[in-house]
Amino acid sequence: MTRRVDASNAFLAANGWGQAVRQFLAGDASDRSYDRLTRGDETAVLMDAPPGSADDTGAFVSVAAHLRGIGLSAPEVLAQDLAQGFLLIEDLGDALFARVLETSAQQEAGLYHAAADVLVRVQAQPAPVGLPDLTAADWAQAAVFALDWYVYAATGHRPDPARFVQTLTDALTTHADGPRVLILRDYHAENLLHLPHRTGVAAVGLLDFQLAQMGQPGYDLVSLLQDARRDVSPEVAASVTAYFADATGRDLPGFEASCAVLGAQRSLRILGIFARLCLVGGKPGYLKLMPRVWRQLQINLSHPALADLRAVCDGLLPAPTDTVLQKIGDQCASPTP
Repeated sequence: MTRRVDASNAFLAANGWGQAVRQFLAGDASDRSYDRLTRGDETAVLMDAPPGSADDTGAFVSVAAHLRGIGLSAPEVLAQDLAQGFLLIEDLGDALFARVLETSAQQEAGLYHAAADVLVRVQAQPAPVGLPDLTAADWAQAAVFALDWYVYAATGHRPDPARFVQTLTDALTTHADGPRVLILRDYHAENLLHLPHRTGVAAVGLLDFQLAQMGQPGYDLVSLLQDARRDVSPEVAASVTAYFADATGRDLPGFEASCAVLGAQRSLRILGIFARLCLVGGKPGYLKLMPRVWRQLQINLSHPALADLRAVCDGLLPAPTDTVLQKIGDQCASPTP
């Protein structure tokens, strides 16, 4: 039994859940993991985010409190040990949007419009103080992951990022650099829960928001509609985009340009993250998602506002063909124990 398991067992025992049945629930790209606990007819979830990782349990607690305070369904925190990175949180169930839509595709429009309503509520309220607020140049620099990891893995070299960063900075400054709002960062179908027993915006359960920060109004909508793990129908994506723009008082053509720039930035960064997860983290499963992210990138780059960025990207990034993906996979690190 590992020291980490010993520590989590002690945390659960101290909070009355030491005898609960414990079942692994989920883990993902980060070091964070979740276990479901069952005690009689009660359930709860143990969130384990080891200290030193990017997942700050203190941030989860504070953002969750903010979201619940504005009428949204973030999990209630039942117990916490921030020093060790353990949280005991409310169990919101298993009805992730992604799972619901696997067997009930006709609900896509309703669920995605409900998710847009949540974003309208989030952005209509004052954000918590003290959150990170990146400049357009910072957002552009974050996309250099595409060059440092994806291009490197595919070609064996890391291009000079200067022109790439400047071109993306210019596009962000021109089309997506207005007043900031609270963004939840990983707002997509694997982190949203269908809660039909609740009403209004509370019918959408929220997970994985501990990296929340100040950002552009279209960022979370892009995260929702340009999902690396599932294809959102073009009709639903267009409808939800127009709905959100109208609900927040934005000019649709200008907002679509903003979303294209934000989508390109996000797709570029994700390509780099997925390559790094393979090369460093020993997680080749993310490679199969790259073609979808690439298609999303190409759609974004086809917007007239991104003509200059498209020219730069076309000269730097190879497409994730089978040959390229095989080359990246061949460099995959051994899985971490």
